Amino acid sequence: MSASSSDDAACASHPSGILKDKAYLVAVPTIGTDDASLLICGSDATKVQRAVLLTMSKFIDRVHQAAPRPGRRHRLDRARAGAHLELNGYDETALSGWDVLQKCPQELIDPSLPPPGSRGIDEILATARTRLHRLLPYQAFAELRDADIKEPVLLIDIRPAAHGQIPGAMIIERNGRLDIATRYDLRVVVFCQEGYTSSLAATSLQDVGLLNATDMAGEFKQWKEEGLPVELEP
Repeated sequence: MSASSSDDAACASHPSGILKDKAYLVAVPTIGTDDASLLICGSDATKVQRAVLLTMSKFIDRVHQAAPRPGRRHRLDRARAGAHLELNGYDETALSGWDVLQKCPQELIDPSLPPPGSRGIDEILATARTRLHRLLPYQAFAELRDADIKEPVLLIDIRPAAHGQIPGAMIIERNGRLDIATRYDLRVVVFCQEGYTSSLAATSLQDVGLLNATDMAGEFKQWKEEGLPVELEP
């Protein structure tokens, strides 16, 4: 980013005269006698407009888009009422650093394709479940009744709208807090309706130190089908 005392037309034409057929995107603050402005000019009108919008978003109430003048690139006025786009380190980094001039020339990603590095829900679940020793409903029921297990065993129901309950299960929705977890050796068995959310919740509990946390495969549906105790709503 560079400052100039020239008029807008000269500033906008200068990069194109030097770079000619090459692709470019330049931000030029002008400090002449005319209204101070920030010109964004480039070889691609779409990327110029993208930079204009991103700059206005980055400098809310400090930079506004002015009406384009005939034969000129997009032009941005500095904010009125005494606000200024100062040539300090933050402003210069925001414009010429990775934020505006680095982002806007990038080619847009096809929205129908997953971004690089993203993972589908099946892969996320598979990875999470490699950390769990999942229990079947009858196994979870047996642990709840096993007097030889020294550590407390908690059955946690995270269904957002529970239709029927397992006696003794604690109802805590997915974004709730497990305030009863005052020790790290708790045996926590999480269940939901179908078994997807519970696997992610159990691995989240392991991440905060409850290494004995797991979830119940088959979930409430299978628990009920196996004839295990259920409290149905009237």
